[in-house]
Parts: sequence; structure tokens; C-alpha cells
Amino acid sequence: MHITQIDDEILAPLLRGVEKPARYVGGELGSVVKDPASVSQRFCLCFPDNYEVGMSHLGSRILYGLVNERPETQCERCFAPWPDMEAALRNAQIPLYSLESRCPLAAFDIVGFTLQYEMSYTNLLNMLDLAGLPLRGADRTGDMPFIACGGPCAVNPEPLAPFVDLFLIGDGEESLPELLDCHTHWKSSGADRAAFLRAAAQIEGCYVPSLYDETRDASGVSAALTPQDNTPPKVARRIVDDFEHAYFPTAPVVPYVAAVHDRVMLEIFRGCTRGCRFCQAGFLYRPVRERSVETLTAQARASMQHSGYEELSLTSLSSGDYPHLGTLIDALADECAAHRVSLQLPSLRIDSFAKDTAEKLSTGRKGSLTFAPEAGSQRLRDAINKGVTEDDLIRSVSDAFHSGWNSVKLYFMIGLPTETDEDLDGIVDLAKKVAGAYFAVPKDKRNKGLRISVSASSFVPKPATPFQWEAQCDREELRRKQRYLKDRFKGMRGIEFHYHDPETSFLEAVFAKGGRALADVLENAWRLGCKFDAWSEHFSFERWMAAFEACGVDPEAIAYAPRARDFHWPFEHIDTRVDPDYLWKERERALAATTTRDCRKGCNACFDRTSLLNHCAAHASPRENDPCA
Repeated sequence: MHITQIDDEILAPLLRGVEKPARYVGGELGSVVKDPASVSQRFCLCFPDNYEVGMSHLGSRILYGLVNERPETQCERCFAPWPDMEAALRNAQIPLYSLESRCPLAAFDIVGFTLQYEMSYTNLLNMLDLAGLPLRGADRTGDMPFIACGGPCAVNPEPLAPFVDLFLIGDGEESLPELLDCHTHWKSSGADRAAFLRAAAQIEGCYVPSLYDETRDASGVSAALTPQDNTPPKVARRIVDDFEHAYFPTAPVVPYVAAVHDRVMLEIFRGCTRGCRFCQAGFLYRPVRERSVETLTAQARASMQHSGYEELSLTSLSSGDYPHLGTLIDALADECAAHRVSLQLPSLRIDSFAKDTAEKLSTGRKGSLTFAPEAGSQRLRDAINKGVTEDDLIRSVSDAFHSGWNSVKLYFMIGLPTETDEDLDGIVDLAKKVAGAYFAVPKDKRNKGLRISVSASSFVPKPATPFQWEAQCDREELRRKQRYLKDRFKGMRGIEFHYHDPETSFLEAVFAKGGRALADVLENAWRLGCKFDAWSEHFSFERWMAAFEACGVDPEAIAYAPRARDFHWPFEHIDTRVDPDYLWKERERALAATTTRDCRKGCNACFDRTSLLNHCAAHASPRENDPCA
């Protein structure tokens, strides 16, 4: 059955039998529907998780609005259907479709996926199959859409390379429009698919895997990638220089179903100067680029007027580091009060949270304050370059408790390099001291009902970080550490302890560090029924291990093996612009528990200077407020 559009008559019977049918109908406030006759290019922005998760992603909001500002281009959305809707689509032989026009994905020119976490990869394959498209790029022909990917996981694109036509590495605000322009020119030329991919490979930040020939070793890690004629040997991460004037969506799509982050999200700056050695985002989004108080206030005002959200969140990797935070909060206070909107700071550095900030925020509706000590002991915090102390934490939470908060979330990691049981004891001791800070506030001056949530995630060594060479802590040892902490937290008043599944963290490490041999594993796992792997109710470790065995790939050899400095990574052709020698020196400093200063206090020369100078020369746009400029 050939379907060009899924109308109400086709869709209604399906929606009667699924959970949350509003996920699949479109028509939300802020969504953009254009006259098909007025556009010459159709782009579908896909998120390989469910609607509630995807609608929380700020990057997708930015690209959706940005592309729809192009008069000739229609940008639509698609999310991974929940298993009940997937079954309904397959039973009715209806292809996966976009929300705006309800057209099958196969009708689009380009279908783009954002890769936020490795455990979404099977959903990407599942969405391609539901769309009736061949999984492998080599099998897509004629007028089938090109499949593009971006996001932080694209820094190691190799596990998905056989499935994806091209990857956009780094910030997409400039590279995606350039890709669309390239596609428009190619489409008018009448050339073949290969011609478009060759042209796209010349765009800064665009990686076309089919133009690189691979040789492979037995472990599943790529031994070498050789570029074909005129293909760049390295693909440099794209950086948006003028962040002050970069596009920001002030009329976001407001979902029918409550999103995970159901709020206005105001990106106050991009990047981080702290240099936490485990943090991939901290290295991938360098250098720091900020927006002014005036621009942020105008964006907040417009966003609240157009959305009706009850909460506004200042987002960044470390919101407390914004140098004009007090001024910004003052500027936003009246705006938020007029719209009955609560102002939130979800990502806080312990040492940058001040009492005046707590008092300014205390006038709004209070949720939880989130702090991330990451490690329990000062030695380990120094090793990971967290740069905060126990005194910082206790002072910060005391300020919050005196200002009316009673709910605090504390994020830690376990399995970090050099970690011991003494470091785990420090996690428990810190939580106790946070509780003590609450009870130290006089009863008549504190909010009732202390809630402390302690979350311990498992460390995953990620590409483009100083810890990429480290082995991951094995699953049995992670489980022992989790049991150890769980026993220590039993019966503690007002404290809840949460931890993550070691198996999913293990697979994250495998796909973060492995090469193209994992593509066969990925496809095999999907055919065995793996999907929504980030959701515990759907995750099956047994199926994954069966897929590895069937493909002859040892995942433990990828995740658990430490690597030498000269190890050849499958992602070495991706230039993140941070010098690998700098990353290795940071690893050595970590093993010595030696800290590195914040970039705001002086340049640490982390950038590959040649790569950065080439970028600046190409764009002729020096960055203001950039310590690396």
C-alpha cells in the first residue's frame, strides 16, 4: 500500500489503542506548517527517543526554528514511536511519518537524527525500518532521503557509519544551513547521489563515512581510515563564533504531552572553562561563548509570551559560572513575576553558588537545587579536576536552606579512575553533612520536609576527554560499589539513594570507543528486538550479548582495556580542536591528583592551534570574551 499522507481517517483507529495518542498527532502551539507548493526542500528532524524526551531537547528546538526560517525549506519533526504505536503502525502497514504534514519519512529530502546518547542507536535503526528505508547507506538509491546525524555522540561516528550518509560534527547552526544549500544546488544539477556526498564532504564539520576506506583489527576497533581523493583527511568540529547573535527560538513548540523538561530553556552560554576530566561536553563545546544580559532578557520575555510555560530555566554546563548572573537574575525577576513563572538554575557549580543568588531565586516557586560534587573525597575531586571542596558544598547548601529550600539533588560518579572505598565513604559523609546543614537552620526559619536525593552514575570513558585511554570499571565491581553505598545509606533520615544500571553504562563505553565492526552488532541486536535501550523496562542485556557473540566481537576488550598513548582510535579523523597531547597531559595530572586552573583564570593552551587558526581564517570572526582568542 503506497501512502503519501496519513490523514485522520487512517490515523484515528491506531490512536484509539495506544498510550498518549497526543504524541503522534502534531498541531501543537508553535509548530510550523507550510504550504507544500511554497517549498522546494523538505527536512525531517528526528529524535530517536519518545516524544516527551525529544521535546525537551533544546538543540532540536534551535534547529527546528532555524531551518523553518528558510522560506524554501520545510522542517518537520518525528520521534521514536513507543512500542504500542510501533506495533499499530506495522500491523496497519503504515510508514513512520512526520508530525507537521503526516507525510512518510521516505518523502523527505534529508532525514536528520540527533545523537545524544549511545543507547538510542537501535531506535535510529528502528525508525529507518519503520519508514520503509534500507538501513545501510549503500542500499539507498534514487530519490530516497539522505540520512544525516549530529550531536555529541557524532564525535565517534564509526559504529553508525554504514547506516548514515553524513555526520555534522559540532555546532549545527551554521553547518546545517550550508548542507541544505549544498543539497539545493545538487538537486538542481541533476547529478547522482554520490556527487552530493562528495560536495557535502567539503563543508567544514561534515563527515561522509562512505568516502573513507576502512581497515580493521580483530578487536572491533578500526585500524585505519583512508580518505578517498579530495576528501579531507580530518573533519574539524564546527564552532559558532558569534553566539550573541546566534539563532534562538523564542516561539518554541509547546507539547501536548508534558515533556521531561517542560519549561522555557534559556541558553546563557555554551561551553565550559572548568576542565572536569571525565566530562565530554566540557571539552566538545569549548571555547566558552556567552550571551549578554540584554539579549537573554529579551529572549526570555519573548519565550514566556509565546509559550505559557510556568518555569524558566537558565541552562549551560555550569550556569553559576555566568559572570553576570546576579544582574541577569535581577533583570529576569520582574519578567518572571509578571508571567507567574518560576526561575530555575538546574546546573550549578558548588563553588559558584552564592547566598545572594539563593535569596534572589527564593522569591519564585521552589523546586530542587542540583549540585554535582561528583566524588566523595577531595583527593578524587582533584584527580577529576572538579575544583571544589567540601566547604564549598556545605556553604552552598546552607545558603539554600536559609533561603527556603528543602530539596537538594547531589550527583556523584562511581568507578572513576583511582577510586577507592574511602572515596565511597566520602559520598555518604557528604550527604550526612548536607543533612546536618539543614537541621542547623532554626526550625522557624527553614522549610519543612528535608529531601536529599543522592544519585551515583557509573563512569563511562568518553572520546575527546583525558580519560578516553582509561579502562571502564567492570560490571561486578560497579555492583559491589552500589551495594556498598546502598548499605551505608540505609535508614538515613531524608536521604534517598539512586544508582544506574552497570550494563547500560558498559554498552555506552563500548559504543563510545569502538569502531565500524560494531555496526554489525548494532544491526544484529536490533533484529533480536533491542530498542529503547535507555529504558529499563525495554533493555535486554542478554540480547545484546547474543549479538556480540554472533558477530564475533568482544565488548569487554573495548570497554575494559586501558590504552597506550599511541593507540589508534577509530575516531582520530574527527578533529575536536582540543589537542590530544593536552588531553594526555591532563590524564597524567589526574593520576597525580593535580588540578588544572579554570580557563577563565588564564589560558591552558588546550586547543590545537593549527586547527583553530584555520577555522578563524576561514570565518574571519574573532570571538569576544574567548580566553583562547
